Amino acid sequence: MLYREAGQFKTTYAADQAIFPILQDRLGTIAILVVAFVGVPLVATEYVYTGLLIPFLVLSLAAIGLNLLVGYCGQLSLGTGAFMAVGAYAAYKLITFFPFLNIFVLFALAGGIAALVGVLFGVPSLRIKGFYLAVATLAAQFFIDWLFIRIKWFTNDQVNAVAPETVIFGHRFGTAAERYLLALVIVVVMALIAKNLVRGRIGRAWMAVRDMDIAAEIIGIPLLRTKLLAFAVSSFYCGVAGAMWGFLHLGAWEPLTFDINRSFQVLFMVIIGGLGSILGCFLGAAFISIVPILLNQVPAAIGVPIDTALGQHLEFMIFGALIIFFLIAEPHGLARLWQVGKEKLRLWPFPH
Repeated sequence: MLYREAGQFKTTYAADQAIFPILQDRLGTIAILVVAFVGVPLVATEYVYTGLLIPFLVLSLAAIGLNLLVGYCGQLSLGTGAFMAVGAYAAYKLITFFPFLNIFVLFALAGGIAALVGVLFGVPSLRIKGFYLAVATLAAQFFIDWLFIRIKWFTNDQVNAVAPETVIFGHRFGTAAERYLLALVIVVVMALIAKNLVRGRIGRAWMAVRDMDIAAEIIGIPLLRTKLLAFAVSSFYCGVAGAMWGFLHLGAWEPLTFDINRSFQVLFMVIIGGLGSILGCFLGAAFISIVPILLNQVPAAIGVPIDTALGQHLEFMIFGALIIFFLIAEPHGLARLWQVGKEKLRLWPFPH
């Protein structure tokens, strides 16, 4: 009986267009943010930060970028890892040439370079779509992998790219807790921007192109600008995520860090979490991040230890089975299940 909107009247346009129009949703979101910013740093350990929380945040941002392109605009892409690599190496080269750059400016510039590369590889979407577009973006993945492996200029003739210490206004973010809070701020701000973006004119144009591009063009939506903008914004988010993965999570990386497996991992997050849902990106990233840890920890805790190879095989089997399940039973993923649960709560205890 607590999740009801009876008595909550909207008297302004701003209230009617709010992201969370129901009071309970606003309070729940505020509570989650308070826990994330205040509660987690009080209890989390170094392993929780580096092994779970920071990767979850970065992959959530990459999933948001891919979801903007696939879930909202309907343009299939298998090159997420490539655009993350562009962002990571762009940030690395920029900080090498301009060591005085603020980290926020650095990530924004790296995302901008990734956006330019995304637009370049998004040009084929003007003529092809569906499976053929996915193959084109897959070609981008393989080409960019080859580029960073073969041309050592991107790593300053080193085997790996080593990110310098993160310093903002003279403060060095040396601990995992500080890097987590920095990543959390970036992800929260960019997720809010993405949520408002898909609720506005640009988001409606993307969804019109996704549903039927010919009809969208007939009613006056420019396909060229709309599709390329989707590739640019998606690649920007993925580029920032790649820079964060290198600078805030790993500290040093090689080209294989952003190979085709990374692209599939982010795609699985979007499918399991829910296409066309910002919340689904976080749910899918949480699921993908937690399952491998559970497979490593739970069997040993109950007295049935399994080796690493078997755990990896079980991980692939579980992910594959879940993808098939969601594609058949609930194409909108965990986000839709959450929405259905909220609708049931609003009707409870009535069966209809």
